[in-house]
Amino acid sequence: MLFEYEDVLKRKQGVLDLSDAAVEVILDNLCRQADFQPVYFLWRPCLPDAKDDMVLELAVAAQVATIVSFNAKDFLLASRFGIDVITPQTLLEELL
Repeated sequence: MLFEYEDVLKRKQGVLDLSDAAVEVILDNLCRQADFQPVYFLWRPCLPDAKDDMVLELAVAAQVATIVSFNAKDFLLASRFGIDVITPQTLLEELL
């Protein structure tokens, strides 16, 4: 997941107004806060995008109930594993 976050942050650096150093600080802080989860790649391929498969595999291994993604439509098969997929907007609405 860290590499996915790095990819997104670097791709959006201009929009987010982040320097390379700021991206590294964000990633370092994510690593400090992370719960590391072994992943065994038992369910691939399952989704159309290999990067989404990685997220689903991690969610299954970590036994999470929900994936939050702007790509909810790409995770339709997550329900087979008892995992709900919601958008960030839905998450914020549920938290408020």
